[in-house]
Amino acid sequence: MATASILGLDIGGANLKAATPDKRAATVPFALWKQPDKLPAALAELVARFPDADELAVTMTGELCDCFETKRAGVAAILAAVRVAGAGRRVRIWSTDGAFLDPEAAEQNYLKVAAANWHALATYAGRYAPHHGSLLIDIGSTTTDLIPLNHGVPSTYGTTDPARLESGELVYLGVLRTPVCAAYPDRVCAELFATTRDVYTVLGRVAEHPESCDTADGRPATFDHALARLARMLGGDRETVSDDRLIHFATCVHTRIVETLTSAARSVYYDTSSPPELATVIVSGAGEFLARRVADGAFPDRPPRATVSLNDELGPAVSVCAPAYAVAVLAAEAG
Repeated sequence: MATASILGLDIGGANLKAATPDKRAATVPFALWKQPDKLPAALAELVARFPDADELAVTMTGELCDCFETKRAGVAAILAAVRVAGAGRRVRIWSTDGAFLDPEAAEQNYLKVAAANWHALATYAGRYAPHHGSLLIDIGSTTTDLIPLNHGVPSTYGTTDPARLESGELVYLGVLRTPVCAAYPDRVCAELFATTRDVYTVLGRVAEHPESCDTADGRPATFDHALARLARMLGGDRETVSDDRLIHFATCVHTRIVETLTSAARSVYYDTSSPPELATVIVSGAGEFLARRVADGAFPDRPPRATVSLNDELGPAVSVCAPAYAVAVLAAEAG
């Protein structure tokens, strides 16, 4: 089978992502928790962008959305939507066993396919660090995955979200959707007035998107509106809080995020029993700029010999969709 005939899908709670093994990729914002009934149509529209696709390789995280009463129900709903969008195509779903399941087996083993995109990405990324130890730092819009690899193979304490949160391998900090009050709770309003998108827009690390109103106040994702949202975090507004103070505040939030993730990365890798020598750090995701900063600061005493950027290896558009690309490649290799 030609590799281009396989389309990888990563179905999240806020975004739908697709990629092919030949590095075509697309990301579509989709608030699954608000409109689960529209998922089949949204997926079908995304799949239609790749008319040569005759097989779907799937991973997901959207089952955690609170529109579903349970993860079991969420997985079932997502699989049902994939069947509709697939329109008779072969469908395979990645599991944390390191293998693909058909939709029926995936529904029966729902905890092994729920939130398995990190495992698919780590399994693919292991080829960039086949020897010694490595750490994958993948920072997205909502979360950070910190995944130790032993000779290229994922080596984690947990495989489910609760276990990974407990171990620190999953950190709910991202570069777009995290409420500022969650990342920086000190002397700020404990309210969804601003998100990390505003922080990194103000700091120039995330581009303005005037057409997007997926923000805390529903106003455009621009520099000026980001400053206004950050001012509310301080109990003020643009008339009462200076721009210099707001930029300083954004810098403080960024510094706290770096400290949190740096500590987590160090703990995840060296709190394991007899970890192998850390030879490589692999960075990826929409927040790769932040992952690089974390990688540089996490291991000052025993720095890795190499840092591999999936942004550089795959290109920015594919790196943002890295789990979708990973399942596409893994499915092509599995045949």
